Amino acid sequence: MTEFDGKTVLITGGGSGIGFATARLLVGAGANVVLAGRRVEKLDIAAKELDPSGERVLAVATDVSRLDELDELVARIRETYGRLDGVFVNAGVAFSSPSALVSEADFDRVIGINWKGAFFTIQKATQLFDEAGGAVVINGTCLAHRGNALSSLYAATKAAVTSLSRSLAADFADLGIRVNAISPGFIRTDLLDGVVPNDEAREMIRSQIPLGRIGQPEDVAGVVAFLLSPHAAYITGQDLGVDGGLVSAAPMGSVR
Repeated sequence: MTEFDGKTVLITGGGSGIGFATARLLVGAGANVVLAGRRVEKLDIAAKELDPSGERVLAVATDVSRLDELDELVARIRETYGRLDGVFVNAGVAFSSPSALVSEADFDRVIGINWKGAFFTIQKATQLFDEAGGAVVINGTCLAHRGNALSSLYAATKAAVTSLSRSLAADFADLGIRVNAISPGFIRTDLLDGVVPNDEAREMIRSQIPLGRIGQPEDVAGVVAFLLSPHAAYITGQDLGVDGGLVSAAPMGSVR
């Protein structure tokens, strides 16, 4: 797969999980990749693993909720690679709480990263697209489509960015920029470990998934790469579920 030769893609939240799996796939397909995230040590480790030479992977410590840090990120990308061809808006924070216990500080933190951060990442990063346009993929969640206890704040921020993908698809169409969203199900990442810490809870989740397993980051990475690639040239404004059928189908168990 070489459809990303000469292309540069920004991945926020790129130091682990879905972001890292996507970066590994894109580097293997020829892309230059910019990893942005808050955890500097994890970013540096990821960058060295992906590209020991340091020529095709750039790691930039960035808190996407801070516009000054986004401006610095864009400046570093311009200085290093000159332009962008794709953006995977993947940075996010998981949050689980009864709605009655959500504090203003909780609200501001989750909104700041998951919603404000996504909006301004796209606004600023797409300024590096050239006249050929490019592609944006926003990471949402299946919980924006399936009510779930303890997830009201988190799911609402992800519903917001899923809606944003449709509006931006219309806003950016004349610029040749495609914007799509994905809605992953339960994927084995650090975020999942933070909210589903025990085997009993994971088995309960697994039992609801028609395909019979919790997803792996690579399951999502392939979909992101497709949406960023020329193979998806006629796809924009869509929200693609990557959830093993969790939202749209119900497992029946063995009936054979």
